[in-house]
Formats: sequence, C-alpha cells, structure tokens
Amino acid sequence: MYPFLLALHSLVRWLVVITLVASLFNAYRGWLQARPFGAGSKQLRIATVTAAHIQLVLGICLYFISPLVHYFLQHFGEAVKMREIRFFGMEHSSMMLLSIILLTIGSAKAKRKTSAREQYKTIAIWYSIAFVILFFSIPWGFSPLTHRPYYRPF
Repeated sequence: MYPFLLALHSLVRWLVVITLVASLFNAYRGWLQARPFGAGSKQLRIATVTAAHIQLVLGICLYFISPLVHYFLQHFGEAVKMREIRFFGMEHSSMMLLSIILLTIGSAKAKRKTSAREQYKTIAIWYSIAFVILFFSIPWGFSPLTHRPYYRPF
C-alpha cells in the first residue's frame, strides 16, 4: 500500500501545483483588471482547495506508514540531525499543513467578500503566501533540502 500511496501523492502534487498556479493567474488578472468573479473563478477556487485537501489526506496516510517518518519518531534525537529524515518527519509535513490551512482560510475569506475585486485580491494574497511555502516544501529534483523524482510510477 505504501508504494501506491506514494505514487498517488506524487501525482496529485501536480494537480495541486497546476490548480494553484491557475488560481493565482486568475486571481491577479481579475484583481488587476477588475474582472467579474464568475462561475469559472469560483470553480477554480474550489478545485484548488479540494485538490489540496485530497493531497493532505494522502499525506496524512503516508505520514503514518512511512518508514522515514517511523524512523524519525523512534529516533528523534539522532534523526533530527539528518537532513532528509528531518525534512520528511517534520519540515515537509508541517509546512504543507500550514500551506493548506492558508489556502483554506483564503478560500473562505474570498467567499465572504462582496465585491469581485476583493474576492480576487483575497485569493491572490492568501494563495500567494501558501504557494511560496508549498513550493519550497516540495522535494523537487532540484531542491537543496532533499529531492525526489518529479513523477513516481505506480
């Protein structure tokens, strides 16, 4: 089950990144060009948060069955000094959780705004902060913290 969840988590990462980038592009364009907040913008906002929440559930499942995390929790004193194990045991999970919390708050706040410009602005600000945290917490192939393949086959 672990290899399947890991591959699925790797695949859904791209869904999160793509919907988040699309949401950011849409939000900044709508905010700066004073566009109406239509059904497409609403669906994109919801799709981004939904993809992030699906990724969160997969990540939580992986956290409890991962051998790296298991080692981290069992040997905390020594594991916290190991970059890769610390990254997956503590940094990746906490920063991703924070990023998803920020996306959720931004989505909820945007939903309550009355003007389209305010909705776009709210999404642009909250999602931008979440994106920066998320981007630097993903184990990209070029990451100096730790790296993983861009795609894991099933």
